Amino acid sequence: MSHSHAHCHHAPGESCSGDHGHAAGPQLVPPPLSLYVHLPWCVRKCPYCDFNSHAGKGALPFDAYIDALIRDLDQDLPLVWGRVVSSVFFGGGTPSLFPPEAIDRFLQEASARLRFAPNLEVTLETNPGTAEHGRFDRYRVAGVNRISFGIQTFNDDALKRLGRIHDSNEAERAVKLAQDAGYTNFNIDLMYALPEQTLAQAEHDLERAFALDPTHISHYQLTLEPNTVFFARPPQGIPDEDSAWDIQEHCQALLAQAGYGQYEVSAYARPGYQCAHNLNYWRFGDYLGIGAGAHGKISSGAGQHVLRRWKHKHPQAFMDSAGTPASIGGDDMISPERLPFEYMLNLLRLHEGFTLRDFASRTGLPAAALQPALAIAGDRGWLAMEGDRLLPTELGRRFTNDVVELFLP
Repeated sequence: MSHSHAHCHHAPGESCSGDHGHAAGPQLVPPPLSLYVHLPWCVRKCPYCDFNSHAGKGALPFDAYIDALIRDLDQDLPLVWGRVVSSVFFGGGTPSLFPPEAIDRFLQEASARLRFAPNLEVTLETNPGTAEHGRFDRYRVAGVNRISFGIQTFNDDALKRLGRIHDSNEAERAVKLAQDAGYTNFNIDLMYALPEQTLAQAEHDLERAFALDPTHISHYQLTLEPNTVFFARPPQGIPDEDSAWDIQEHCQALLAQAGYGQYEVSAYARPGYQCAHNLNYWRFGDYLGIGAGAHGKISSGAGQHVLRRWKHKHPQAFMDSAGTPASIGGDDMISPERLPFEYMLNLLRLHEGFTLRDFASRTGLPAAALQPALAIAGDRGWLAMEGDRLLPTELGRRFTNDVVELFLP
């Protein structure tokens, strides 16, 4: 999910804190900017899902919703004048319910208003149960160059228990349809620690995924989130913490053997195929959030002002108010005291770690703001220094939440 900036060009993955002259203090270069677009409908709400998604009834108002997205974008444009967009991500819901013409119209309108980087990554989330022949080639023409398949598991019984509308054969067929349309860059989402799941079943899921040759695999643990059906009525047979850890370690080894490097807690990629969009989130980059319930984060000045903005969640309320201040669910300016915590919440998910210079350029704060917590994390063996980079240790990765809490104001 490569980055280009207004004034400096890097290989993908380099941070923008190079020596632009040798002035003291943080550089005034804004971080990379991404565009997140929320398409809120799905065919059926999954019992584990806590995203802002709504089961669609009858004909969905695709055109009216795209109109609303454009009004929403116009309202947020003053926050990002002149900046280059390095990635676009259509999330949901099930974005693949939207016809390619709708996606095409949004991208055309957005590229007329924003500066799109030449090699922009554009991802569309797809539910295998909604993949149709002929759609993928039209999504490609529209500019979508990366697909993310929400497969979760190739075990048909487990798919039923998870409330998914597809079976494993449909999942494989959907991926092959995308490959026939010319997609080589795609992600497969898999969950582990499913109800009654054995180590062998988790391994089988990965083998079926490897056979499809994805460039990226998201492998994450089923968690019971508040406000979901599973939270209210937990399914039987969810593996305990130790069993889940065993599955995770075993699967990590299999992913590594198959050539997928782990670069974030639940993200694995072939070399050169890390998700640029998600990397930008985790590196504390900026993103505009457009659409019902979408969240954005925009910094201005030397990172001293970091604004979080979110939009009204309900699709109809959003459409009715899009483009007016009434569509904004909230604006929250992150205080300088909270910035170290917000930064670490993201950066400590990444295996690459961070430098103190990265921290200063993204937050506008001196490195000293981290010192007391860094000392404790070092003493406990949670963080280690490699050259000028701070990295979470294996122990630190197991206790990410505890490490992050050290940075709470």
